[in-house]
Amino acid sequence: MAEELLYEVRDHIGIITFNRPDRMNTITVPMLNQLSVLLLEADADENVRAIVLTGAGRAWCAGLDIAAAVSGEGIGGDSMSRPTGEFNLRDAPPVVLHKIDTPTIAALNGGAAGYGLDLALGCDIRIASQKAKLSAAYTARGLVPESGGTWLLPRILGWSKAAELLFTARTLTADEALELGLVSQVTGADETLEVALAMASEIANNAPLAIRASKRMMRHAMTENLEDHVQRQYLALLPLFATKDFREGLASYLEKRPAEFHGE
Repeated sequence: MAEELLYEVRDHIGIITFNRPDRMNTITVPMLNQLSVLLLEADADENVRAIVLTGAGRAWCAGLDIAAAVSGEGIGGDSMSRPTGEFNLRDAPPVVLHKIDTPTIAALNGGAAGYGLDLALGCDIRIASQKAKLSAAYTARGLVPESGGTWLLPRILGWSKAAELLFTARTLTADEALELGLVSQVTGADETLEVALAMASEIANNAPLAIRASKRMMRHAMTENLEDHVQRQYLALLPLFATKDFREGLASYLEKRPAEFHGE
């Protein structure tokens, strides 16, 4: 049986691939648990400076495995209500995506629907194939977003656009998602992963400690006032001033050469 999630590290980039192409990369409970573990492992790996999530086949992630849910064994089925400890919502991948400091990019090679959309929203950056569609059809299925969508969408789109998307259960084309600001860019059908890896490489070439600190600061800024946040920023700068990367950044600028950062 093929692994449902693939993971590799390439040039400081951790690449996670949803690998159920025959099931449109729909999510099972074991996949959720493994995805959280992989994200945390990548975040703890000093060799990984950016994480890219992509899908095998023609879909990115078409949401929860409905067939498993109907059988009572998948997410949404009876097994979810049993006190088995198999799945903890606090460790759900969209929550982990938000908590980790390593930048994440969703390379949306195909459709992202339901839980798959929540996963994409949890990533820092989204790049979509021109063939990708983003479906927020939760209310059309009698549900709300499964894991964080109602928290993330208003922050990404603003209240009015988020409300419109959720209440109408609309499916967006890649160009419509770009116009709304839900994705950063749209690529050719077979170029999405390549473009995402190029952006991840660009991120990885910058000072990793500063990148991680920047993501932490952005996360804190979502719940702080400006005065408190400026104080937090100052406290974050102090240890960065003492790093070798800071000295390398200055030296490379003065010497007009590319910097070589080592996360030290």
